[in-house]
Parts: sequence; structure tokens; C-alpha cells
Amino acid sequence: MSIIGWIVLGLLAGAIAKFLLPGRDPGGFLGTTLIGVAGAFTGGWISSRWLDHPISENFYDGATWAAAIGGSLVLLIAYRILFGHSRR
Repeated sequence: MSIIGWIVLGLLAGAIAKFLLPGRDPGGFLGTTLIGVAGAFTGGWISSRWLDHPISENFYDGATWAAAIGGSLVLLIAYRILFGHSRR
């Protein structure tokens, strides 16, 4: 999958992660989508590096989507823990 494909996947994974973890995010929509893109790259890298599951070249592969959404959720939770209380 190309870089453009990973960015699109990350945008969608960020939206799904935001849907699964509703609430106020410190960065708003832009921050959530950037976390989604970073989470897609991070989840794909972790999956291929340590889980011994290479990421498929197919955009519609379930494992690729699970890795991207999982990475987005992890980064979104970490972002909320680190910066969630700074808006008060």
C-alpha cells in the first residue's frame, strides 16, 4: 500500500477511534485525524515488527484495519492522558 493509502487509512482509523472513544479531545478534529494517521503507521509497524504479521498490500485487509485502529486507539488514549487536562 502506498503512503497515500496509509494516510487515507489513518484518517478513517482516527475517525473510528474517535467514535469508539467519545469525549473531548485536546486537539479537536485536526488533532484526532493526525493521531489517526500516526496510529495507522504505528500500528502497522508494530504488527509487522513484533507481532510477526506482515501488513498486506490490500487496502481492505481486516488485519491492516485492526492494526491501524488499534494504533490510533493507543495513541488517542496516550494523548488524552498526557494532554487531556490542559484545557481546564
